[in-house]
Amino acid sequence: MDEEYDVIVLGTGLKECILSGLLSVDGLKVLHMDRNDYYGGESTSLNLIQLWTRFRGSDKPPPQLGSSRDYNVDMIPKFMMANGTLVRVLIHTDVTKYLSFKAVDGSFVYNKGKVHKVPATDMEALKSPLMGIFEKRRARKFFIYVQDYNENDPKTHEGMDLSRVTTRELIAKYGLDDNTVDFIGHSLALHRDDRYLDEPAFDTVKRMKLYAESLARFQGGSPYIYPLYGLGELPQAFARLSAVYGGTYMLNKPECKVEFNEEGKVIGVTSEGETARCKKVVCDPSYLPNKVRKVGRVARAIAIMSHPIPNTIDSHSVQVILPQKQLGRKSDMYLFCCSYTHNVAPKGKFIAFVSTDAETDHPEIELKPGIDLLGPVEELFFDIYDRYEPVNEPSLDNCFISASYDATTHFESTVIDVLNMYTMITGKEVDLSVDLSAASAAEE
Repeated sequence: MDEEYDVIVLGTGLKECILSGLLSVDGLKVLHMDRNDYYGGESTSLNLIQLWTRFRGSDKPPPQLGSSRDYNVDMIPKFMMANGTLVRVLIHTDVTKYLSFKAVDGSFVYNKGKVHKVPATDMEALKSPLMGIFEKRRARKFFIYVQDYNENDPKTHEGMDLSRVTTRELIAKYGLDDNTVDFIGHSLALHRDDRYLDEPAFDTVKRMKLYAESLARFQGGSPYIYPLYGLGELPQAFARLSAVYGGTYMLNKPECKVEFNEEGKVIGVTSEGETARCKKVVCDPSYLPNKVRKVGRVARAIAIMSHPIPNTIDSHSVQVILPQKQLGRKSDMYLFCCSYTHNVAPKGKFIAFVSTDAETDHPEIELKPGIDLLGPVEELFFDIYDRYEPVNEPSLDNCFISASYDATTHFESTVIDVLNMYTMITGKEVDLSVDLSAASAAEE
């Protein structure tokens, strides 16, 4: 281990694995270590016995739940937008050859106590029970504007500069009511709160276009895809990729103490009495706790059930977004459900997650609106974890720390963090102009 590396990466969470893959592909010499004896860090995937050990303190789950190893329960479940940034990063590194994806069946939104399919195109808007007849026409006009909008063609801008016009002003032009704005902002543009209304509209229009393009890509009921066997496959795929480029992975390395020189710059990492020297360290917050601050908490529930979420058209994999306003909260709540069709549970079993930014100390009360939508559940686990973000200055100490995972059940916010870190580490942007067909979903 007494060698010099360009970068040492600590923790095999998703963000760290993606970065280690990107840096290896760039030709940097990378050493990747984890104190745990399993891949994934916070974003690991557990079988049934591991799940039981973690939440129930025993390693004997009830036999009627089926075989432990048929379960791959992701601790940070997130769907990928089919045309989204993460898929582009996966293709850019060619890690897609180690993974099989499958389209996700449904994308829904909670509105006035009911679950509705998210309308994403002008035609779907006309059919949606979310809106009355006149509102449908107005929404259809807005959807057509968004579909036709082209940043480089002023004729499609209808005289508005979307880098100046706020989302609120753009929406006012089409006369949409608050109810419509709520589902557009939260379940199509995937904003996590309502601040976007007073920010330039370009970002929201871009997000809506990404949703519609991703939806069109697999002609499924949602814009999302998900790996077979769950997200636990991703860190391992990146480990294989890194090895191809000469990177080194070491699991089960206790301590992993980051060493600094007298100027406070990182010089290496020590584990079991040996020090590997390096110029830069990339890690999750748990490896450098004195360089991060707590910014919030995520409350979540994990349910094992024998049926799909009711009112989701029998979807075997689905996301339901509960906008904050519908619940009288400060932040959205997310439902994520996956099942045996993605090989994450035995035949006939479904795994559902309910997550949100914790606003109280009582996750079981706080998550109730989401849990109530699940129908009968066989097992229910509650969990609350702290969210951290870095407060260090990487240009002074050469430590690049990822932020903890948020409550969203899709990847768009996670991968933005990764790309920003990549640019800080290398001074370059990742080239995301890739051939998207390289990650076609596993066909049935």
